[in-house]
Amino acid sequence: MSVETQPPLWRVWLWPAVVGIAIAVANVLVFILLPPDLVERLGALGYLGAFLSAGIANASIVVPVPYYPLLIRLGQAFNPYGVAVAAAAGSVLGELVAFYAGRSGRKAMERTAFYDWVHRQMQHRWRAPVVLFVLSAPPNPFFDIAGIIAGAVGVPVWVFATTVFLARIVRMGLVVLLGYTLFGGW
Repeated sequence: MSVETQPPLWRVWLWPAVVGIAIAVANVLVFILLPPDLVERLGALGYLGAFLSAGIANASIVVPVPYYPLLIRLGQAFNPYGVAVAAAAGSVLGELVAFYAGRSGRKAMERTAFYDWVHRQMQHRWRAPVVLFVLSAPPNPFFDIAGIIAGAVGVPVWVFATTVFLARIVRMGLVVLLGYTLFGGW
C-alpha cells in the first residue's frame, strides 16, 4: 500500500491565488480600456444595461466575466444606487442558471470537502440562507457550487433568490460606490 502525502499548503493555494490575481488584472484592464463611447451607448439602456451585464456575467458558471468596470462606468453616468440595485437583480437572474442546473439533478461537480460542507448547510432551513448570503456577498468563484447544491437539495427558489439579491445589493453597492468615489467623485 502506498501512503498519499498531502501537498504543501502553498501549492494548494497557488492556483486559486493566480486565478484571483488574473481576474483582478482583467477587471482593471477592462476598466482602463473600456471605451467612453460604449458607456454612452449603454446609457441609452440605462439601468437595463446594468441589469443585463450582471445577468449575463453571472449566468456563466465556469468562466468569470469582468463586468465590474462597466458597472462602475454606469454608476458614474447614472444614480449609483439605482445601478447597484439593477445589477443585483440581474445578478440573481444569472445565478438562477446554477440553481436550476442543480435542480435538474445533473452531477456536474466533484465531491470535495467544501462541497460536502455546503451540502450539509443547504439541508438546514435557517443555515442555508446564511451560507448563501456569506458566499454570495463577496466576489467568490465558489458561489456557483453553493448555487448548484442549493438547487439540488431543494432550497426553495424564493429563499435562494431573496438571499442572493440582498447579498448582491451589498456587493454591487460596494463596487459601484467605491468606483464612483475613487474615479467619479461626489
